[in-house]
Amino acid sequence: MRIIRPAIAVMLVLALFIISGCGEKNTSQQVDAGEGIIINDDVGREVRLVKKPERIVVCSMSFLEPLHLLEGNIVGRPTSQMVPDFAKDISSVGKAVQIDMEKVLALNPDLVVINKGMNEKLIKTLEDNGIPSIVIKARTYEDVKRELIIFGQITNNPEKAEKAINSMNEEIDAVKQQLPKDEKRVAILFSSSQGLNIQLSGSIAGSIAKDFGWKNIADGRLPMEKNPDATPYSLETMVEQNPEIIFVVTMGNAPSLEQELLDEFRNNPAWKTVTAVQKNQIYFLPQETFLINPGLKYPGCYKKMAKFVYPELF
Repeated sequence: MRIIRPAIAVMLVLALFIISGCGEKNTSQQVDAGEGIIINDDVGREVRLVKKPERIVVCSMSFLEPLHLLEGNIVGRPTSQMVPDFAKDISSVGKAVQIDMEKVLALNPDLVVINKGMNEKLIKTLEDNGIPSIVIKARTYEDVKRELIIFGQITNNPEKAEKAINSMNEEIDAVKQQLPKDEKRVAILFSSSQGLNIQLSGSIAGSIAKDFGWKNIADGRLPMEKNPDATPYSLETMVEQNPEIIFVVTMGNAPSLEQELLDEFRNNPAWKTVTAVQKNQIYFLPQETFLINPGLKYPGCYKKMAKFVYPELF
């Protein structure tokens, strides 16, 4: 199978279902049996699949559960310490940041799902080997809904995808309806062995805070060149903006990084002037759902952040 640029032809376009409240544009279209499926991916390509893929390799763990729910046959996945039970016997194709193309090709896939911002370099090699790929952005909840629509088309399970989206919408709406309408000033820190940065609204926690109507103190600041979801850390900015709440996402040894930050908050005179530190409203978010896109677990992320701030309501 190979990727074919659209040719001038008469195609019978079936109506895509529209998810109420998703706010998404059409991302794929089902055409007649002779034409297959056309996917508009997140790097602006139109990718034609001549039939339902039977051997799918995913380059991000976040694609596993949505595809599994929609009965996609996944034959390859990245190496990870957090593998769901159903995927433990699926072949590894290397780390998500360094996919092993030889392992991918050995699995003879008829579709590779690429994580935007991490694996686009694989496209050319896949094309040269006649293997179609689609690039999916997977960070915010809106991304996940669009991802489900696309996966529903690929697996010929659009109704099941719609049902999953509606179910998540209901859970998230239930959380949002319980929240007071007051605006909170929040900061979202990302901590790793390389240091700190501040997360923007394109991050997982940042997008949820925005959906809650909270003010992210980093909004309007320039993103980092290699990380569009973050901006450089500045203690001066933190003190000036004076967040009421600080959320922290860590990468690496979570207990060690958390303790280092807590010591910094408690011992640095500048930090002691910040309201969130004074009121001890510093919350560490779990890596398994806030470091990697939570996919179908997004409603749980909404509830986790809401419960930290309003424990009496949840």
